[in-house]
Amino acid sequence: MKNRSDDYLERRKHLSKLSKSELKEYFFELTDKILDPLLDLSYEYTSPAIERSVLMRMGFSSLEAKGITDKIYEHSLLEHGAGHLVYRYSKDKNMSIREAGLAILESDAILYLLEVFK
Repeated sequence: MKNRSDDYLERRKHLSKLSKSELKEYFFELTDKILDPLLDLSYEYTSPAIERSVLMRMGFSSLEAKGITDKIYEHSLLEHGAGHLVYRYSKDKNMSIREAGLAILESDAILYLLEVFK
């Protein structure tokens, strides 16, 4: 077997004393450190494509999702999330998710959401 020419054995010394459970814990600690900035970005930024995808998973067709997202984007509310806006409107107005989404698309429901979120 050929010896490694890099410094692997030197770099792993701090891990050699850890048990399997400690290694696992350390692995997930490092994983969290890597993922934290990505999660922060996902909470702070979105895009029309992401929001359309969310609406489609809520049961809207691709054309409906595009229309709802476009309307929300035109009124600078996209940062709140299209799915969240539809959900909030449905709860506030005591209607189904589908009815709420179509109301945002076809009526002045967007004005209500502007009042709530601005």
